[in-house]
Amino acid sequence: MAEQTHVLFVEDDDVIREATQLALERDGFAVTAMPDGLSGLEAFRSNRPDIALLDVMVPGLDGVSLCRRIRDESSVPVIMLSARADSIDVVLGLEAGADDYVTKPFDGAVLVARIRAVLRRFGHAGTGHAEDGAAAVDGSVLTFGELEVDTEGMEVRRDGRPVALTPTEMRLLLEFSSAPGTVLSRDKLLERVWDYGWGGDTRVVDVHVQRLRTKIGQDRIETVRGFGYKLKA
Repeated sequence: MAEQTHVLFVEDDDVIREATQLALERDGFAVTAMPDGLSGLEAFRSNRPDIALLDVMVPGLDGVSLCRRIRDESSVPVIMLSARADSIDVVLGLEAGADDYVTKPFDGAVLVARIRAVLRRFGHAGTGHAEDGAAAVDGSVLTFGELEVDTEGMEVRRDGRPVALTPTEMRLLLEFSSAPGTVLSRDKLLERVWDYGWGGDTRVVDVHVQRLRTKIGQDRIETVRGFGYKLKA
């Protein structure tokens, strides 16, 4: 029997927490549910889940702060849950290191689909969309000025020093490096990196591009207004 995917679910509303836990367990997930951020952090450290679902507004340690603490210790995928599609909530969660977010109230099937999409991304960082355009060194290392991307070893170096990227950031960089100088739209990046087969919130793309820029160089990824982003060759 295949090992169950372990979900850490932090939600202070008893009804939502219990109903969502039951729904996830029916879909085959093992769930550890906690009512506040401090107990959620303790459960994360004790159980090392495969994915974390964090409500933004939980007592003790709010979801955004909990996400930051988790991200300091692990690259485990994180999905934020927010009671509203408020720009501040969404951006704060993504900037804290979350990989995606879902707005409450949510349909159980939609939540499961988003969880599975994130897990698929983390299960294989490669994108499979390689195109011509980048110079290759030793077969798998692409070089863009001071930036080196090892597409087989899944490692990135800037000025010879390793750059720590989350799996989502790595997939995003692989998309850019597979087609340097080519403009990639936000919708295309949502489809390829976030595995969205439907329209998604492009703020997810924008925030992750900003996070990636801080790590590989602000001028390495260029914004093409009205169209999307491209990696400077």
